[in-house]
Amino acid sequence: MGDTSHGSRITSHGFTLLELLVVVAILSLTAALVFPRLPSTETGALRSSARGVSAMLRYLGEQAITTKSVYRLHLEPGGTGLMVMKRLASGDEVPPSDTLLTKPQLASGITIRDVETGRLGRVTGGEVLVDVGPGGLADLLVIHLQGKGGENYTVAAYPASGKVKVASGYQEAGI
Repeated sequence: MGDTSHGSRITSHGFTLLELLVVVAILSLTAALVFPRLPSTETGALRSSARGVSAMLRYLGEQAITTKSVYRLHLEPGGTGLMVMKRLASGDEVPPSDTLLTKPQLASGITIRDVETGRLGRVTGGEVLVDVGPGGLADLLVIHLQGKGGENYTVAAYPASGKVKVASGYQEAGI
């Protein structure tokens, strides 16, 4: 058969500059749309703190019922103080032996903006003492947490039922 000539067939083993530019443009557009929707770490810390306080309040109520003990919650509105103490029959307070009740609940930079109870109303400073006994909370308890950037989360604990709700933002009592 005849002599085959070497054709001028060009094989491509890479991407053209135009293809690369299209991919970069698509990735840039996707990043521009997705990035603003990602939660900030500060908001995550605030949400995590609110959920931690909520879980601690539920657990505290369960512990009070199962051990037939009275616990006192020390809250510091305007600060970062949140501490649980076990009340003895003598009236003295001792730290609880349960490590879940002694660990810090608030992340760094998260403060208690204010505390609301049915008996005291809204308290923005000082110290609020809340007793949790075998019958649960005696009164509605609303704790407003605030992050460094001014974002808020609300934790509401309801008397008798032991139900605790967490809501984004500053919610008034009875959420």
